[in-house]
Amino acid sequence: MALRNFLKLSAIASALVLAGCGGGDINIETGSGGDNGGGVTPPPASVCPSFATQGTALAGVTTPVCEVKGTITSDVTLTADIAWALSGKVTVGNDNANSATLTIQPGTKVFGKSGADYLVIARGSKIQAVGTASNPIVMTSVNDMLGLSNDESAGQWGGLVLLGKAPTNKCNQADLANCKVEAEGEAGPYGGANPDDSSGALKYVQVRYAGFEVIPDNELNGITFAGVGRGTVVDYIQVHNNVDDGVEFFGGTVDLKHVVLTGNRDDSLDWADGWTGRMQHVLIRHNPNNTKANRGIEADNQSSNFTATPISKPQISNLTIIGNNFDGDDDSEGILLRAGTSAELYNIIVTGPEKMGECFEINTTETANFANNGDLVFRNSIIDCAEPFANIKDSAGNVTFNAKTWFESQPNNLVGDALLGGYVPASNSPALANGYNVSNNVNGWFDDVNYIGAFDGTTDWTKGWTTALHTTDGVNLKSCPAGTTETSSLTGRLNCQLTGDITSNVTLAAGADYVLSGRVRVGNDNKNNATLTIQPGVTIYGKSGADFLAVTRGSKLVAEGTAANPITMTSVQDVIGSPTGPGQWGGLVLLGNAPSNKCDQANLANCQVEAEGEAGPYGGPNSADSSGSLNYVIVKHAGFEVIPDNELNGITFAGVGSGTKCANIQVHQNLDDGVEFFGGSVSCKNVVLTANGDDNVDWTDGWNGKMQFVLIKHAADNAKANRGIEGDNQSTNFTATPISNPVIANMTIIGNTFDGTDDSEGVLLRAGTNAQLANFVIAGPAGMGECLEIESAPSQALAAAGTLTMTNSVIACPTEAVKGSVATGLTTQAWFLGQTANKLAATQGDVLKGIFTIDTTPAKDMKAVDAFFETTNFVGAVSESNDWTKGWAVGLND
Repeated sequence: MALRNFLKLSAIASALVLAGCGGGDINIETGSGGDNGGGVTPPPASVCPSFATQGTALAGVTTPVCEVKGTITSDVTLTADIAWALSGKVTVGNDNANSATLTIQPGTKVFGKSGADYLVIARGSKIQAVGTASNPIVMTSVNDMLGLSNDESAGQWGGLVLLGKAPTNKCNQADLANCKVEAEGEAGPYGGANPDDSSGALKYVQVRYAGFEVIPDNELNGITFAGVGRGTVVDYIQVHNNVDDGVEFFGGTVDLKHVVLTGNRDDSLDWADGWTGRMQHVLIRHNPNNTKANRGIEADNQSSNFTATPISKPQISNLTIIGNNFDGDDDSEGILLRAGTSAELYNIIVTGPEKMGECFEINTTETANFANNGDLVFRNSIIDCAEPFANIKDSAGNVTFNAKTWFESQPNNLVGDALLGGYVPASNSPALANGYNVSNNVNGWFDDVNYIGAFDGTTDWTKGWTTALHTTDGVNLKSCPAGTTETSSLTGRLNCQLTGDITSNVTLAAGADYVLSGRVRVGNDNKNNATLTIQPGVTIYGKSGADFLAVTRGSKLVAEGTAANPITMTSVQDVIGSPTGPGQWGGLVLLGNAPSNKCDQANLANCQVEAEGEAGPYGGPNSADSSGSLNYVIVKHAGFEVIPDNELNGITFAGVGSGTKCANIQVHQNLDDGVEFFGGSVSCKNVVLTANGDDNVDWTDGWNGKMQFVLIKHAADNAKANRGIEGDNQSTNFTATPISNPVIANMTIIGNTFDGTDDSEGVLLRAGTNAQLANFVIAGPAGMGECLEIESAPSQALAAAGTLTMTNSVIACPTEAVKGSVATGLTTQAWFLGQTANKLAATQGDVLKGIFTIDTTPAKDMKAVDAFFETTNFVGAVSESNDWTKGWAVGLND
């Protein structure tokens, strides 16, 4: 395939060179054709209109090719039954003379053959490019037309430039009628006196792989809006993989809705020179492969005059920025406001992986002054980044503008987890129902919204008309990704095997099944570090109990599914449709560099604790260590006994640090524990644990992370189960430090009637553990074992002293609600009922309707405890109005 593509591209390059030498049109011939006296069969009579010339066929393109060049000075239409090639700079109209309208039909493709090919709409002329959701207009490169462009392609043609007659602050404001500012790329002049000017309409338009350097140090943007007025209609546009900015505004007043900016190499959204337009519903996503990227937004007033008027001050609402880990001269970053710009920003989400650069920065005093005096607005927004802010400092290093302090002082802003699945908010994301109604409160041009970010959690307005965002939907790969090998298929589609140690970055793309062979390790314990990336919708399976995946210290797993396309790790039986059960493969193990109380606390740097199942060592000095991210990941039918008396958990978190992201995970029908924490400080939200054979949440050895929204449901058929929680400090040293002390809120435990050596039970705290528990619902049928027990003197003493707490919780266990005592004369039941807002209920039906809480015990506001938590109006994990399990979790209806 690679050789075939290389030869095809070589043919294109040769054609371009020959055309340049001859000075004629560029004609690209592919295929054999017939013989004409030793020559090539001449093309048929031209089907091209008079303003274009005949091109020759492109391989794989069924429509004829017509080439357009020079200046278009009368109204013309580009129809969908022809592929339109640009030759050099193609301009619609002359500057305010010979004005014309270029109409482009839905489904039409326009392409450039080289970086010098680009389309300009001059002042006074118009483009009417109105596609549809099912037939978008595509402006792209010849490489893309030939199927040669890929995720890393960019800069293969020039781009689209709109030049208008609206004001810019580079004009003489006393003589706007005679304004003439030269656009980048020698595109032509722009600017004028008419803020209502129209350059036409762009609707359902994609611009792909553009941005070539037309002249040195001057690259065209995907779409340039230069002095474009608000009479121009722009709705549903995408710029993908541009080598410079995605869209850039040079002054003007143009408004936009439904904008997608993906994989752009410089800034995705850039403005300068007095732009005062509006935007709503904007998705910015840097390349997930960590290809070059800079800022989601780079905003200026004017680079050479920070106080030039009119001041840049757009109004933007419902924008989501997702960065990547690119680290170069310019990192992947969020929002930079500078050079005297102001802005009104509403309902914004900025997020990205751990190595993304700062997510919000103001770096000039003039812009900071706008922030401090209230002219610059940034409200009802979420920043969810490892490096959230950058401050302004004076020459002595003193902070003169603190971005974090200012951001947090604005109304309804949050620094914390946005809870996104891909780019769409989970059903319990703080982005939902917390938006600012910009239509009522700012300007009637905006749509009425009540959510933060570009999406409402239900409707994905990008589907059907964009590129690259949904390329894996229903697509089967033709070859296995690098780092995997093809093996026999069990499902009729490609089957790729992982084996041994993965010591370079590997991505498991959707469109194939992936099989583990034995213990597969990512990295080699702080050496040969690597990242294993798993795309949404991927299934990984093990064939036997010896097959499991371990992510070693220093390496990472980036497994980020979506609610619609979760990542599944399961057994071969599940893949082929055979009967499933617990213990059919090994499981998932994450090994980190965070502390464990099994380490020598005076020598954490040399800590090396061996994990269960011969997975490898863990532990270290870095509590903020990152092992990557898990989001919408389901682990099913795992937990095999790898060595005697040592079974792997569904997911093992061993010395895993707080830099690891963990949300929307499920372990279903595991032989041993669902999730177990061995030390570390990782925190998780939206956790589903169903039908597991031993404990569901197990901790030990100094874990001090946090959890919220945890649903535990023992098997509905009363199959083997043990505890909802089994919490220890350290089994061999109850007072080892750091003492286990997690904070857990909004957990529901639903037991069953299993009665064996270990019964189905609720919460057991023992071996010196501490804990802070709130908003629990523990329930089960008659015959379930005890629902709360505190065992061992050190843990009992912590409870009696008020250090171990459990508040705002309800227990509904008919057989044995609470067992034992925490001190002489103080039963555990009396202790529990003496805590704030706790109570006992008679039956499970009094507190739960299925998995949903119906009990009215008041919830503790955990957000006041730590920013990790969300404020809720219910106890337990799930309410009918906030069902974050819907659409992705399994086994809840069993």
